[in-house]
Amino acid sequence: MPDYRLDPTVLRPWARVLLGGIGLVLLALGGATLWFGGQLLWAGGNWYYAIAGLAMLIAGIAQIGGLVRVSLPIQALLMVGTAIWSLWEIWGKGFLPAWGADFGARVGIIAALFFVSALIAAAGTPRVHRAPGLFRVTFGVAASLALVAVGLIAWHWERTTSPSDNLAQVEPQPLPEGMNGPGEWPAHAGSANGHAFTPAGQITPANVSRMTEVWRVQTGDVPPNDRVFYSAQNTPIMVEGQLFTCTPSNQVMALDPSSGEVLWHYDPEVAPEHMESLFSAACRTVAHYRVPEATGQCAARVYVAVVDGRMVGLDAQTGAVCPDFGTDGVVDLTLNMGIQETGLASSTSGPALVGDALIVGQQVSDNQRRDAPSGVVRAYDAATGDLLWAWDALRQGQAQEPLAADEVYPRGTPNVWNIVSGDPQAGLVYIGTGNSANDHWGGTRTEEEDRFTAAVVAIDLETGETVWDFATVIHDLWDYDIGAQPVVGDVTIAGQTVRAVIQATKTGSFFVFDAATGEPLTDIRMTPAPQGALPGDWVNETQPQSVFYPNVAGLPGPEPEVIDARHAFGMTPVDAAMCRLEFQRMRYEGMFTPPTDDPGGMLLFPGTVGGPNWGGIGLDRDRNIVISNHSRLPNKVVMVPREDVDDLPVGMGGARPDQEIAPHYFSPYGVDRPIWLSVLDVPCIAPPWGFIVATDLDSGRIVWQKPLGTGFDTGPLALPTFLKLPLGTANIGGPLMTATGLTFIAAAQDNWLRAFETETGRLLWEGRLPAGGQASPMSYEVDGRQYVVITATGHERLMTETGDYIVAFALED
Repeated sequence: MPDYRLDPTVLRPWARVLLGGIGLVLLALGGATLWFGGQLLWAGGNWYYAIAGLAMLIAGIAQIGGLVRVSLPIQALLMVGTAIWSLWEIWGKGFLPAWGADFGARVGIIAALFFVSALIAAAGTPRVHRAPGLFRVTFGVAASLALVAVGLIAWHWERTTSPSDNLAQVEPQPLPEGMNGPGEWPAHAGSANGHAFTPAGQITPANVSRMTEVWRVQTGDVPPNDRVFYSAQNTPIMVEGQLFTCTPSNQVMALDPSSGEVLWHYDPEVAPEHMESLFSAACRTVAHYRVPEATGQCAARVYVAVVDGRMVGLDAQTGAVCPDFGTDGVVDLTLNMGIQETGLASSTSGPALVGDALIVGQQVSDNQRRDAPSGVVRAYDAATGDLLWAWDALRQGQAQEPLAADEVYPRGTPNVWNIVSGDPQAGLVYIGTGNSANDHWGGTRTEEEDRFTAAVVAIDLETGETVWDFATVIHDLWDYDIGAQPVVGDVTIAGQTVRAVIQATKTGSFFVFDAATGEPLTDIRMTPAPQGALPGDWVNETQPQSVFYPNVAGLPGPEPEVIDARHAFGMTPVDAAMCRLEFQRMRYEGMFTPPTDDPGGMLLFPGTVGGPNWGGIGLDRDRNIVISNHSRLPNKVVMVPREDVDDLPVGMGGARPDQEIAPHYFSPYGVDRPIWLSVLDVPCIAPPWGFIVATDLDSGRIVWQKPLGTGFDTGPLALPTFLKLPLGTANIGGPLMTATGLTFIAAAQDNWLRAFETETGRLLWEGRLPAGGQASPMSYEVDGRQYVVITATGHERLMTETGDYIVAFALED
C-alpha cells in the first residue's frame, strides 16, 4: 500500500533541502518572535506573540528534522489562529480604511511559509506515496487565499473613475477684493487670504483626464553635500505674465508661464554651512510688488529671503538687484537678532506682501537652546525696505519703538515660521505662532510667552500691535505649533455668512474666529488633559478643542483619535512584537500626554508633523468646503537628563547634522524624538499613515475622507513597492482648489500629482512627477490655456525622491 506519511524517506532530495531551508526560517522567525513576545508578556502585554513564536519554533525544529507531518499541522493551526486573532483585534479597534493591509501584514508571512511548505511537500512526494488529492487540495486552498487577498487589494485600490454626472452645477461667487483672478497667482496660496483657490475654469471634472505634462524645468539646485537636507516646498507665483520661483538655496528664477523658458536667474550664492542648521533647506515663496507710480527699472519687484539673513529686492523684468531697496538692494534681517550662528534663525517661508508691507517671520531651529534668537515678526516698507514695526510676544505695545544698535529682540520667544496671511482692506495681518525655544520643557517660559504660544494672532497692519489673539494650546510641551497658514474669507457657518479666520492646527482642530474681533464662531470645549509634568514644569488641566468640526489629526472623526496596543504594526511578527513592546513601555494617555524622562519615553500622537502642517488647507467658497490633508505618524519622545547629553547646541560648537540627541540647551533635558518606526523603517502604527479630508463648513460634517498616498515609490526600508495600494502615507504640502470643483494635491510619499472631485472625493486623474511633490500646486490661465504647476524636488527628511524640477500640466491641445 502507498505510504501516506510525509517524511524524509518518501520526499525527493530537493524537497527535503527546500523544506529544511524553510524550517530554518521558521526557527529564526519563531525564536525572535518568542524572545520579544516573552518580554511583551512579562510587561503585561498581549500573549499572542509568545505563543506564535513558540509554535513557529517547534514547527521549524520539526521541519528541519524531516517531521513535515508535525510541522504542517502546527503551521496550519497557527495561520488560522492568527487570522482569527487578527480579525478580532482589527474589529476591536474599528475597521480602518486600510485594514486589509493590517490583516495581510499580520497573517502574510505565516501563511506564505505554510503554503510554500505544503506545496513543496506535495510536489516533492512521489506519486505512489502521495496522499490522494493532497496537491490539488493544497493548491486549491492556496489559490483561494490568493483570490481573497486580490479581492482585498482590489477593494482598497485607488482607481480613476468617470466624472460625476449628477452633481448640481455651482454658480461661482464674485471674487472678493484681494483675491487672485484666473490669470494670476500672486502669493503662496493664491492671495494673502490663503484660500489656495483659482477661478480658472478650463480644466473640469469632465476633461481633467486629458491633462498631460506640457513642460518641465530643472533649476540645477541640488544638495551641496550630505550635511544639508533639501526640500524646496516652493509654490511659484504668477504675476504680470511671469512665473517666479525660488529654490532651496534661495536662487530665484523667472519663467515664461506657457513654455517654462528661463527668463532670468538670480543666485545669492549661499554657502552650504549656512544651511546646516535647518531641519530642511526650503524656500516656500517669493513676494511681488509694483511700486505705485514708478516706471522703469525696479518698478515691479520680486523679494526673496535668504537663509544667511538677507532680504533681497530684484527687478521683476531682469533679475537685477534694486539699489533703492534697503541698502544697495538688501535688507539685513539679522539686525538686532543676536543670531549665534547663521541659519539658526531664518525665513524659510519668505516675505508675505500685505498691502504695501512685506511681513517677515522666521523659523528658529528646533530644540537647540532656550536663548535662541527672537521669534519677532517684522514689517518692512515694500518700496524702501524701511522697518515699519516689529511684533514680539514680549514687546507688546512697543511694536514701533526702535531698538538701540546694541539691543536684541527678546530671546527664545514664540516664532512664526509658516506662511503669513493678511486682509489689506481691513488693515489686519494674521499669524499662527509656534512655541518658545525648546519644545518639550517650558519651566522658564513667561506668562506672556504662553499667551502667544501656538496662537492665532491678528495684528494691526499700520501699528504692529495685537488686535486679538487665541492660544490653541496652553503651555505647549508637544511641538503643536501652528504650521498651517490662517485662511481669511466670507464663509457660511451654521447658516450665517461671516467674515472669518479659519485656523487648522496640528492637534487636528479647525478653529473659526470673527476676523475683526477674534470671537469664536463655533464651539470650543476645554477638555481635560493628563497631568504629571517633569520637575520644574507644569501642564494645564485642560486644553482647547474645536468640537463643531471633525478632528483631523489621526483618524478623522468627532473626537481626536486615541490609539492602543492593537494599533501597533509590523511587516513580520518580529517587528510587530518589537513595536508592541515599545508601546507597552511608553507613556501614552492621549494627545496631551506630558513628556517624561522614563526610559520608555512618551508617545506623541499626533506627531510633530501634524495634523495639518505648512501646506495649509484649501477653501472652496462656492461649495463651502474645506480640504485638508494630514499625516498620521506618531513620534517617540524621550527626555534625556542633562548629564547624559554630550551634544552641544548650534552656536556653542554643535552642528545639527552631528547631533544624536537634540541638546535642548539651558533646560534640564535634551530630547530624542524620532518618528516611531520599526526596524524595517515602516511606521509602528497600522495604516493609513495619511489622509485627505473634505469638511462642510456650514454643517461641520465630513463630506468625504480617504487615505492619501501609496507605497508605490517608498515602502519598507525606503524601497519602492510599485503597488498603488491606498495605504496613505506621511504627506507634506497642500491642496489647490478650482472653481470647477477639482482638488489637486501631491504631498504624499509617492511621486504623483492627483486630481480629486471636490464634492465626492473620487480620483479623476494622476500625473507622474519626476521627484517627490512635497509642495503645494498652483494654477493660472495664459493665452486661453489653464496650467497646473508644481515644484517637484522631494523631501530628504521624508525620504522621497529628490530632484530639481518644476512641472506644468495642461489639457492636451
